[in-house]
Amino acid sequence: MFTSNIKCIAAICRHALAVVAALIVPLAVASPALATEHHPTGNFAPFAQCPLSNPSVSQCIVASTTSGEFKVGKKTVPINKTITLQGGTIPIRESNEVTFVAAENGETLSKTALYVPGGLLGIKPPGYLNKEQKEKFEEMINKGLTGVTETTELAKPASAIKLNTDNLIFETGVALQLPVKVKLSNVFLGSSCYVGSEASPIILNLTTGTTSPPEPNKPIKGSAGALEILEEGALLRLIGGSLVDNAFSAPEATGCGAPFSALVDKLVDSVFGVPAAAGLNTAILTGKLEDAAAAAVKASE
Repeated sequence: MFTSNIKCIAAICRHALAVVAALIVPLAVASPALATEHHPTGNFAPFAQCPLSNPSVSQCIVASTTSGEFKVGKKTVPINKTITLQGGTIPIRESNEVTFVAAENGETLSKTALYVPGGLLGIKPPGYLNKEQKEKFEEMINKGLTGVTETTELAKPASAIKLNTDNLIFETGVALQLPVKVKLSNVFLGSSCYVGSEASPIILNLTTGTTSPPEPNKPIKGSAGALEILEEGALLRLIGGSLVDNAFSAPEATGCGAPFSALVDKLVDSVFGVPAAAGLNTAILTGKLEDAAAAAVKASE
């Protein structure tokens, strides 16, 4: 009964979005002079970078990850800063999938740098320290010569992102597929040290359902979150949802410590435990997803 009701709500929501778009679609086509700058207001303000200059875009997407973790090999990095995925979508006829369109300013996936606990040498605070002392110890490591940040970046164009809203809502299958690479940064590693590349990306098959990873990982469960319907159906929010994947693999590091990368890459591989086969890595992305009719976003300006 619950699944049936959810499917009904989702169908109504999609119908409402289509009706709103049809009613105000003449307002959705921007003149070339105004195509690169938009100022939506009210509940639509987060969609300022929706690619409204593309008249084929029917929906605007903003997904904000505010917590969770990203584990590759031996290193688990907590997500304690907001990572934003934004852009627009064009429906694929007779399909539940969409074509993803890059954000208007090109920042489809925010380059949010997160500190790797323990830095390059994996130094952990002594167990006898209290919470405040441990935080100060970790801050000292992060800001020192061995401190390392990890930034997840898109490894391919935004059009390579795959989104299935039905899977997202019904907690089954792949909801979001992201091809990414992980940049590792500190003074020693330089500015071109990556795990993953355009040629060999890390492919995240994120689900709100339950994963089926190889050993030693065990299945984990995501969540669609709580659904809110706003602006007479023109805006949907999923709050507190969690996208998960622990069945992906990660390649070796490349470009670290150039021009000595032949040596430094091997050091990074050893420290971070890469390449890491499927079953040794985990991504848990928790936060909020907002989906709005592009025409309604434009009309709010």
